[in-house]
Amino acid sequence: MDSRTAAHVLSRIAAYLELKGENSFKCRAYDGAARALRALGAEDLAPLYASGELAAVRGLGPATLAVVRDLVETGESRYLEQLRESTPEGLVEMLRIPGMTPARIHQVFENLNIQTVEELEQAARDGRLATIPKLGPKTAKKILDGIARAREEGDLRLYHHAMIEARQLLAAVESHPEVARAAIAGALRRKMEVAGNVVIVASCAADPVAVAQSFSRLAGVRASEGAGAEVSIRFVDGARLDLRCTTADRFGVALWRGTGSVEHVRGMTAVLEHAGYVLDGDALTRGGVPISVAEEADVYARAGIAVVPPELREGEGEIDAAEHGLLPHLIDDDDIRGVLHCHTVYSDGKATVAEMARAAQARGWSYIGITDHSQAAFYAGGLSVERVREQHDEIDALNETLSGIRILKGIEADILADGRLDYDDELLDRFDFVVGSIHSRFAMDEATMTARVLRALDDPRLTILAHPTGRLLLNRPPYALDVEAVLEKAGERRVALELNADPHRLDLDWRHLRRAKALGVTIAIGPDAHSTTGLDNVEFGVGAARKGWLTAADVLNARSADAVLAFARARRNTH
Repeated sequence: MDSRTAAHVLSRIAAYLELKGENSFKCRAYDGAARALRALGAEDLAPLYASGELAAVRGLGPATLAVVRDLVETGESRYLEQLRESTPEGLVEMLRIPGMTPARIHQVFENLNIQTVEELEQAARDGRLATIPKLGPKTAKKILDGIARAREEGDLRLYHHAMIEARQLLAAVESHPEVARAAIAGALRRKMEVAGNVVIVASCAADPVAVAQSFSRLAGVRASEGAGAEVSIRFVDGARLDLRCTTADRFGVALWRGTGSVEHVRGMTAVLEHAGYVLDGDALTRGGVPISVAEEADVYARAGIAVVPPELREGEGEIDAAEHGLLPHLIDDDDIRGVLHCHTVYSDGKATVAEMARAAQARGWSYIGITDHSQAAFYAGGLSVERVREQHDEIDALNETLSGIRILKGIEADILADGRLDYDDELLDRFDFVVGSIHSRFAMDEATMTARVLRALDDPRLTILAHPTGRLLLNRPPYALDVEAVLEKAGERRVALELNADPHRLDLDWRHLRRAKALGVTIAIGPDAHSTTGLDNVEFGVGAARKGWLTAADVLNARSADAVLAFARARRNTH
């Protein structure tokens, strides 16, 4: 029994337990055990179980080990079968639908005996779903929309989740004795916010076809397609690997082609042909003579243009820019000097102000802006006026004692339904900077929502508009908003727009960033950190910023603390 299959079994048990309403600690225990096993990457768990090593793995307890013992001894889990027999399989499928929590799935099952996604869809259309207490027509409509999105998005996963899987698969590929080097390619290398298949390109010392086919026989493989050096593998837990094996002298072309996108590869192929080269799969020839292309940079050198960073390879004018020497010097992690969207225990964060400050300093930053929620966000422990003053006193005291890190006084003020910022002007003036966000009334029509945001942008105390479109990737679409009008107004009023780096958001979308840049809008990469580990979200934000063609000069928190404060003061001095 391999660790991937065992982890999948434990994850399924956790899902069934959730649907049955078991306590959350029990469900999390099985999920945690699944993660621990997946990280092991073991082809055979039997010797690890027999030696007792498995029992010492953090995250595995008596109950989860009993499941593993079953799997090792019989290849099956009696517990999973018991849960499966007593739970319609369609209920598990409903978990993929945005808004369908385990509690809600249980509710529709109990009230209407709905057991499949198709039955759920029909009940939403014919009005039966709206008759269930606490649901109603609006919720039924949201569920219908969620079903449509789930079908459209298929097996897409958030970047950070897919990247964890990709690194594990990369390690498995690199461990093959005939693989000399391997790299993650595809949408993940281009830093797309969501991804489906994991694409890995491998340079092989032996026959690439034989190496590729050997992976289709791995433990935990459910299905495999492809008889040559390119195989598509689907594992029992739903992970999908597109493996492209090649030789060392073709690795550069294979990596470039595997990274894509289709539009970029098509455009570059035309440039190569114009330069006298012929591209056939991973083979590059000129005048019938094979050309060795061991490194990806060689592809661009042969084409006579600058290397296009992977994040920009979307067929959005990057090839023309490379030909004319106009590619930007993209922002990098090292350009970030501080962060400006962080929460603490004062509202809904998990760490103290001091702990967040020290964690920021440990990451090499020189300042951190604390932005707990304002009083309107009562559900998130929003700060009363008294709590604001208490926090400011604490920040003053910490700034006197801490060295190497500066704490800025910020707030994430709710943008109210009419566009006003939460708190009165006198209190807002006490903050070093103000982040404004929408956390309610998402269902406004486009004209009303746009007017709401535009009014907020007119407030000279607003420094940064956070997560401007309100989207939650693979969960909630952006609210209706005239983004172009918001970009233009932000440029005119000199308000920074946030690129929220939480990988569930990545909002502002990278597709809007080039337009924002053209309008002179400053972007703030905000981690929206609710814990010290949440500060690491900045990595995802930098990736999205690079994808949006941003340089350090375009990003507010690539500037010093004094420059950030000057930016906020300049806003206030406009009125």
